[in-house]
Amino acid sequence: MDAQAKSQAKGVDMEKALFGAGCFWGVEDFFRQVPGVAAAVSGYAGGTIQNPTYKQVCGGDTNHAEVVEVRFDPAKVDYATLVDLFFKMHNPTQKNRQGPDFGTQYRSVIFTHGPEQARVAKERLEAAAASGRYKQPIVTEIEAAPAFWPAEDYHQRYFEKHGGSCHVSFAELQNS
Repeated sequence: MDAQAKSQAKGVDMEKALFGAGCFWGVEDFFRQVPGVAAAVSGYAGGTIQNPTYKQVCGGDTNHAEVVEVRFDPAKVDYATLVDLFFKMHNPTQKNRQGPDFGTQYRSVIFTHGPEQARVAKERLEAAAASGRYKQPIVTEIEAAPAFWPAEDYHQRYFEKHGGSCHVSFAELQNS
């Protein structure tokens, strides 16, 4: 039984968050390290076809973003904290790219589940923009969560299986 199933068996109601911050391997790995996060799953959202494949998404014709669905215990970590970490873990001022990856599939996007998440995401985006941390305007999109399509199995827990990283680590951000 995974952590999420164990938590639900104990009566804990998990919430979902959906973030796109470039290559999903690093985003997934990052969020898995956050206390209170029960699961992080790489996948696709925001596009025009159902059940897309990695090859289709990378082709750039589906308009899907590489995203990570985060399931979290709101008693242990709140949504605002996850959004703040999202802004710190990537460069939200780059349109359709992160590092060497470019295309709409690598856009900075927060897909929200309901009006409360939309309110918090907008509030935290405004706070990030006013922080002085970024020299360019933030281009992160905030949209209602569409269907989420899990990526192929070989993309799940990629860094655990193969090593590597492409984002700042959670440990580095704990003290920033």
